[in-house]
Amino acid sequence: MTAERIMDWSGHRWLAFGARLYLAVIFGMAAAYKILHPGSFALDVATYGILPLSLINGFALVVPWVEAVVGVMLLAGFRVRAAALLVSGMMVMFMVALAVALAQGLDMSCGCFASAETGDADPIGWTTMVRDTAWLALAVYVLLADRRPLGLDGLWSARRKT
Repeated sequence: MTAERIMDWSGHRWLAFGARLYLAVIFGMAAAYKILHPGSFALDVATYGILPLSLINGFALVVPWVEAVVGVMLLAGFRVRAAALLVSGMMVMFMVALAVALAQGLDMSCGCFASAETGDADPIGWTTMVRDTAWLALAVYVLLADRRPLGLDGLWSARRKT
């Protein structure tokens, strides 16, 4: 069986749909926390010690909205491959920051769904890296295998054919 035949399997659209919905919920929840608590998220970003202080507030204000938009795109099936590429890029970026923090032995909140400042526990650890790797794998799967996505992209491509 060739790789092309494997990628053309019709079941991918349903598996990818499930992966998209899952990622949409995850990114929606993460975005909601960060949008509601921008100061706490900015403090978590600063704790990683990677970005210059002058960029932290802008990063903390923009990234949650990018996550929210990407979540909606995945949910609606709109520009699925672009959304999956953005998720993949963000996951790689988050994983690099996480690896740096773990290598430095930092005891801190991930900043993904809660903050140490708000009193919620979301500590970093190697399990966080495993979780993020799984989410990256799902995003890459959607990017590569969701060639006929269920949702707006699928509806528009079907309309163009008629």
